[in-house]
Amino acid sequence: MKKIKVLIVDDSAVVRQTMADILSSDPHIEVMSPAADPFIAAERMREQVPDVITLDVEMPRMDGITFLKKIMSQHPIPVVMCSTLTESGSETALKALEYGAVEIIQKPKLGTRQFLEESRVRICDAVKAASQARMRKITPRTGKEIAPKLSADVILEKPGSKAMIQTTEKVVVVGASTGGTEALRVFLEALPADAPPIVIVQHMPEGFTRAFAQRLDGICRITVKEAADNDTVMRGRALIAPGNRHTLLKRSGARYYVEIKDGPLVSRHRPSVDVLFRSAARYAGKNAVGVIMTGMGDDGASGMKEMKDAGAVTIAQDEASCVVFGMPNEAIKRGGADRVMPLDAIAREVLRLC
Repeated sequence: MKKIKVLIVDDSAVVRQTMADILSSDPHIEVMSPAADPFIAAERMREQVPDVITLDVEMPRMDGITFLKKIMSQHPIPVVMCSTLTESGSETALKALEYGAVEIIQKPKLGTRQFLEESRVRICDAVKAASQARMRKITPRTGKEIAPKLSADVILEKPGSKAMIQTTEKVVVVGASTGGTEALRVFLEALPADAPPIVIVQHMPEGFTRAFAQRLDGICRITVKEAADNDTVMRGRALIAPGNRHTLLKRSGARYYVEIKDGPLVSRHRPSVDVLFRSAARYAGKNAVGVIMTGMGDDGASGMKEMKDAGAVTIAQDEASCVVFGMPNEAIKRGGADRVMPLDAIAREVLRLC
């Protein structure tokens, strides 16, 4: 398997070194000589074209957004934005997604061994996802994983055969990753103000989900907010799982609500789509509709199969409309998807089912 060539662009020498150490630890990634600003990066790119660029947002001489626009207009290359957790930074990084960035990752920082190892998992996976984002042929990943991949068992046990008393209220659960920010915008903008209740897991770092939800809330007819513990899941509202926290659908009587939990990475993610989907299988059963959208890896594939087995209707986004077909493809291969359809048809089908 050809190694993924990565160019790191960041004005901080500490961040450049930490990123280089993290990415070099993966046998499928090759780190080019890093650049302290976009002008140096342009020189590096004249010598060798990278497969992926990790790009800081705030830099001297030229900011990351301006450089991103130049890249996308002259020689499109998959770009992963590397940002801090500040509110203004998260808004700017989200804007970068509109200009063509593939992913957002949190800047690595020194901390506990567990934090550094989780950062390693997330950063390497983000770069791998970006490398596939504009490739129609997906090359299978080989070699050893850099960390064990846990299942939803560590957060919530599998649904038993004894189902809960059914309620008439339908609920929609959605999972997405690479390319999901745009896919979710298309999906949510197409829904009417009285749309069925929705809970979403979008793989995104802590500190960005609130700004992402606010951005969607401003353009959609439904209300969109970052989920908080015990929030009611109600018609006309979509709840987005907060970054770095697992989100579960729960039920008390006829009322659906969400539980926000800490815990280890599940399917290499926190929040995990598998955790949300398993909770929907357990507490909503046949009253749930599951949707899995664009993204690399297999998070959500097992959970979607559990939802289908519990009587839910499940939908996978088709390959042609995905940025990366990994997650929907895995769900399809495991027999978890009832229907496969283009992104622009999913909202209409969800409304019909509900």
